[in-house]
Amino acid sequence: MNFIIRPIKDSEIHLLEDFIYEAIFIRKGENKPPRNIIENEDLQVYIRDFGKLKDDNCVVAEHDNKVIGACWTRIMNDYGHIDDETPSFAISLYEKYRNHGIGTKLMNEMLNLLKEKGYKKTSLAVQKDNYASKMYEKLGFSIIKETEEEYIMVYDLQN
Repeated sequence: MNFIIRPIKDSEIHLLEDFIYEAIFIRKGENKPPRNIIENEDLQVYIRDFGKLKDDNCVVAEHDNKVIGACWTRIMNDYGHIDDETPSFAISLYEKYRNHGIGTKLMNEMLNLLKEKGYKKTSLAVQKDNYASKMYEKLGFSIIKETEEEYIMVYDLQN
């Protein structure tokens, strides 16, 4: 599949609402929650006023002139928050574009961008049974904390 990775345009920031919804991990046999779940504060922290803070970064994957995925970071008090200098990751793709290596490319692009900007590390939270946790480990994220349901993972950008 042909796709490009590029910075998000201001006119596309509204798409992060779609992508935060797509990022919700659904276990096999469970139903997707209603779309209005993205109005919960726990999810709004990822997207509210995105692009207005100096630590907001986003790259998107585009295929046939359509944005099909996004990877974004910001310093926020989210599930993966470890301190006030470390940006937290969010990433998702529309379902039909998963398992084509696009997520890995998005992640690598964002990791390079964060290195260029001088961040020391980045973090994320992922449910233990989410298949994406293996991708994060392959990319070099390490588990620094574990709860009953999820891992808090960190990537050292200084290596």
